[in-house]
Amino acid sequence: MTPDQAAVRPVNRLLFGGDVMLCRDVARRIRETNDPSHPFVKIAPLLASADLTFVNLESPFADKGPPGEDGLVFRARPETISGLVLAGVDVASTANNHARDCGDHGLAYTVAWLREHHIEPVGTGENPEKAHAGVVLERHGVRFGFLGYTFDQSNGNWHDVDWRVAVLDIPTMQDDVAALLKKADVVIVSMHNGNEYQKTPSRAQVDFAHAAIDAGATLVIGHHPHVTQPVERYGRGVIFYSLGNLVFDQFQRVETQHGEIAEVVFTGKDVTRTSVIPVRITRDGPEVEPPRIVPPNPPAKSKKPVTPPEEQPAVPARTQQT
Repeated sequence: MTPDQAAVRPVNRLLFGGDVMLCRDVARRIRETNDPSHPFVKIAPLLASADLTFVNLESPFADKGPPGEDGLVFRARPETISGLVLAGVDVASTANNHARDCGDHGLAYTVAWLREHHIEPVGTGENPEKAHAGVVLERHGVRFGFLGYTFDQSNGNWHDVDWRVAVLDIPTMQDDVAALLKKADVVIVSMHNGNEYQKTPSRAQVDFAHAAIDAGATLVIGHHPHVTQPVERYGRGVIFYSLGNLVFDQFQRVETQHGEIAEVVFTGKDVTRTSVIPVRITRDGPEVEPPRIVPPNPPAKSKKPVTPPEEQPAVPARTQQT
């Protein structure tokens, strides 16, 4: 390699999608079209164009268990993974409040089924160690590490704790980030947290996201509120507090019918551009709307972050609405 070649840093483009749920009305539409990949047909060319693509998988895969036709206990039929494959998804966060909806069998089945289709699960694993180890994927010589955490793993159905699901705990997360940085050039933390249908992040979201960046993470990708929330540039990192929905059936609210895909461009291990691509959620999958660039602003100091008072919306003054 010549000195000129060594000076050229590789460019990677990463895309991050929001909540993906493949049962209830989404499953009914799949049956109507007789195409298990139908929810991703429109969005697949965009998602598959990235060097790395990430989503939050809200419905566990299982070949048996609850029907998942209605209500809040989810199960995705195994064949519907074809949509994720069509969209070129590389990493799926499986740490969320629906992780155990199909019991022990569903948790293990989801991890194995994703890997069988060359999609890496993060936030759950065959054992607690694997749930916290994260995954590392290399693109153009840059090693990207992913970790995933959830505020809740029971969905109101379990009274014990399954340690194969990584729950939100700041000291544990910081240890995980430090360990992953020994193997990765960039660490990305997935955060399933916040209050549903609220457009501003909670104190818990802010504290966890700031702690992740302070620990050395470059990006925090948030989901669970089912609506979009602000983007914050904090320290040397960027926080997408909530990307909202990507594939879902929440048509009872206007806000839940609009999500975002985060686009982050890295030069080497440095973030050089971020933008959000708005999407409109339909029964036939998400449709792209005109993108919005997230403008740069001075980085916030990462030491002793200022947290808003309890009685105020827990959004830092530095946060930008996108």
